[in-house]
Parts: sequence; structure tokens; C-alpha cells
Amino acid sequence: MQPLAGLEAALVETGRLTTHVISRGPQDGVPVLLVHGNVSAARFWEDLMLSLPHSYRVIAPDLRGYGRSERAPLDATRGVRDFSDDLFALVEALGLDRPHLVGWSLGGNVAMQYAIDYPDALRSLTLVAAGSPFGFGGTHGLDGAPNSPDFAGSGGATANPQFVAALAAGDRGADSPVSPRNVMNSFYFKPPFRSPREDVFVDEMLTTHCSPQNYPGDSAPSDNWPGAAPGTGGVNNALSPRYLNQRGLAAIRPQPPVLWIRGDSDQIVGDASLFDLCMLGQLGAVPGWPGAESHPPQPMVGQLRAVLDEYAAAGGQYREVVLPECGHSPHIERPAEFAAALVEFLAQA
Repeated sequence: MQPLAGLEAALVETGRLTTHVISRGPQDGVPVLLVHGNVSAARFWEDLMLSLPHSYRVIAPDLRGYGRSERAPLDATRGVRDFSDDLFALVEALGLDRPHLVGWSLGGNVAMQYAIDYPDALRSLTLVAAGSPFGFGGTHGLDGAPNSPDFAGSGGATANPQFVAALAAGDRGADSPVSPRNVMNSFYFKPPFRSPREDVFVDEMLTTHCSPQNYPGDSAPSDNWPGAAPGTGGVNNALSPRYLNQRGLAAIRPQPPVLWIRGDSDQIVGDASLFDLCMLGQLGAVPGWPGAESHPPQPMVGQLRAVLDEYAAAGGQYREVVLPECGHSPHIERPAEFAAALVEFLAQA
């Protein structure tokens, strides 16, 4: 794999695992650490990396089980702490001094966990289409109340098995609606957007290691709708509210400035997410939905805003930027506006 011209790729031994990183900029530059989302990899950041001022040292790692990093198993009972501890180990291995941390989607949850566990070890926090601090699926209300005692409706079983099979088979085609290419073009981006780097992105999606301990993870049977509860391994279980609760972000000290930037047409992370089984149940796509009183669609955006409002009430600062006609990948769909907002924020942080 060769990154775009002007970028360098390397393997870094951290003591926790072998991490593949793409980087650019002077060794003594102010560090900016970019964390990718689920079923993606560091190369989704390459164009942004080249657009940032050359005074920054910009680093994009592949998370464990993605890209060219080690396929180490993920202990979901720790939430996303395996990922955030990996990041801290990388920061130490590279000798980075309090990086600016930028996390997209799953990477946003990883970045929030990093801020909770290592608040002295970052300069700022940028959340790009970040997931809810109360996890993905299985909750309702702005305080993340569980729909069921066992958090059914979240975890490994939420992934479409046909999509997982297509990933595992290395499907680069466009014949199936659940092929990685079609899922990306339908949901990562707001149609009709198509990236000129589509083939590269599909290849990077296909580096996702599919297993019960990586993507999407295992599951357990449940007597509660929709019949499956979280397991204990893999990324989708790490994002289950059974193990992930990041409300503690509001209480961290010190309080780095926060930029939250998202598209207004995000179908993955939103208050009507088409990846939320409760939303799909409401639409009739998942049978047996118990109804909106007990299982309404998860207000993912509202939940994150509620925690950031608590952060602000405790003395922190955050800014929310919503890009119109944009889906789940603002840095790819609206690169100039995204880069401008990020550069302005980093300069002031």
C-alpha cells in the first residue's frame, strides 16, 4: 500500500500492538491525531491530511483489526477503552506532546474515551459525526435509558449478516445493495455524492477483520426484542450501552475545547438512524417492534448534545457546526468547508 504523495506510512510498535500509521509534517510540529470510523481505515483521512497547514504533524493510525494494524482481539466489556488505550500507547511511542484529537464516527467515541481517561494528554477534541456517548442502539431519552435490562437491540447482532459476509468475501462489486461499495455510497455519503477515490475506500473497508472478537463481534440470545443482546467481544459490542457510557466527559478536568462537526443528512448517526433497529422496527423492516413508548428511535444527536451541554455548564467550551446537504463523512463530502472549520478551531485551541 502506498499512501498519496506527500504522506508516509510506517509500522509502530507500541507495547500494546503493532500499529500502522500514515503521517505528514515536521517531527517538531504540533501533533494532530486523526481516528477513523467503523469499517474504514486511516486512508479515509489522506486528502484532509494534505490540506492541513504544514506546521502540523498529522498522524492517522489504523485501529486494531482495521487497515494494516495488528488484528488483536477487542475486549468489548471495556467499551472502547482497548482502542483509546492503544491511542495513548501510540502517543507515548511517538513522543507526541498533547495532540489535537480528531475522531470520526466510532473514532469520535474513541476520542471521547481518550479525553475521559487521559484529559491531560490532549489539546483539543474534534468530534466528526461522532456516535452517542450512550452507545449505539438499545437506549432512549437524552439520558440514555436502556430499552431492556440486557440492552437487547445493541451489539454484534445489529450488523447486517449479508454485509459482514460481503466484507469477509472481499466483495468489490456493486451488484448487491449490501455490498461494501453500495453501503458506502448509500450511507457513508449523502447520495448522489461519489468520491473519486471510491475504489481506494472500498479496498480499505475490506481490510476490516471480520470475527467474533473484531467486527462485528459476537452476540447472545435474548427474550427481549429483537431477540439478541450484546456479546463480550468485538467493536459493535464495545459500542453497546451495556459497556459504553461516556457521560463522564462532562466532568473531566482540564476541559479541552470541543468542535462537533456533522452533516445534516447523516443516515448512520442521527435521531432517525437507518442503522438503529428501533428506527427500522418503526419503519416495519424489523418485525415485532414493541412500539414507540418503550422502543423509540435512539436520539443519538440529542444525546451527544445533552452531554456537551453538561460539559459547557461545567465550564467547558464547545461549538457545533452542521454542514447542509452532507451525510456521515463531512471531511470527504465537504472537504474545503470541513478543513476551514478544523483549521480555524485548531488555531484557536
